[in-house]
Amino acid sequence: MTDIRVVIVDDQHLVRGGLRALLDRAPDIAVVGEAGDGAEGLRVVRAARPDVVLMDVRMPGTDGIEATRRVLADPDLADVQVVMLTTFDDDEYLFEAIRAGAAGFLLKDTPPDALRAAVRTVAGGDALLSPAVTRRVLAAAARSPVPDGRRLAGLTDRERDVLAQVGTGRSNAEIGAALHLSPDTARTYVSRLLTKLDARDRAQLVVIAYETGLVTPGGG
Repeated sequence: MTDIRVVIVDDQHLVRGGLRALLDRAPDIAVVGEAGDGAEGLRVVRAARPDVVLMDVRMPGTDGIEATRRVLADPDLADVQVVMLTTFDDDEYLFEAIRAGAAGFLLKDTPPDALRAAVRTVAGGDALLSPAVTRRVLAAAARSPVPDGRRLAGLTDRERDVLAQVGTGRSNAEIGAALHLSPDTARTYVSRLLTKLDARDRAQLVVIAYETGLVTPGGG
């Protein structure tokens, strides 16, 4: 089994060292680079070509959101997934991070097993958006423009239902249970939505669900 390659970008040496120590304990995860700011992080990511980047939100110079935009805009890094490292007082940045293409969020005090599981989840192509974090993302988006539903014109009623469920942070199994579908059928609908809405990943479907009015801050 090939190791999951990870780059850590955080301006605090202790945070980087702690994350490396926790990840290095996993036999299937390898930390292949570190950086102390967004600009350096971009250089390291381009050189190391990791599967997952753990990116701090707030850093001097180029912050994590701008660095994420640059990573995900680079066609040579199309397979790289970025997870934002946040604290409880970073809500104002959450929505912009998802807009930038982040696959999800990890709190810096995430337990070790959950950290390693999260890296595996993102490397496997899934997003890290629990219902609690999703509600915070939507709440942080409350200052956005009035929702525009025209983007949903090409969706069926069932696809809209599934998108609304994704927008509240539910997993495929939870969507299936809510809509009386099998998890595999729910997964098929999500894949179809990604294609129809030209979304990079499940996290961006959350943004679309908000922007089109299917989900509202405090709703779900």
